[in-house]
Amino acid sequence: MAIAATTSLNIQPAQAGAQCGRASWYKLSGRTASGERNNPAALTAAHRSLPFGTRVRVENLRNGKFVVVRINDRGPFVGGRVIDVSRAAAQQLGMVSTGTAKVRVVADGVAMKGACG
Repeated sequence: MAIAATTSLNIQPAQAGAQCGRASWYKLSGRTASGERNNPAALTAAHRSLPFGTRVRVENLRNGKFVVVRINDRGPFVGGRVIDVSRAAAQQLGMVSTGTAKVRVVADGVAMKGACG
């Protein structure tokens, strides 16, 4: 089962539980894919495959800031991005002005291993 999760997240085997790539933030109005109303002040995020309700730690690799968010939406739909975070999460990550950041995403508290390139 762990192999399937690793494959679906495009995770390097040495970094089991971690995924690295670009994050962006979004200001969405209306409902998320999970059916809840979007709240830009909540610490939430969109991920392509993690189950709704999964908590993940997102770390900005440039400045070391991190935040724990709850997956409640699907996306991102832009190539090269691994997660879209809410505005509140982007503020904690220090990426509101830049719009994107290189991040490490760790699901369900699995210890981070290795480094992101």
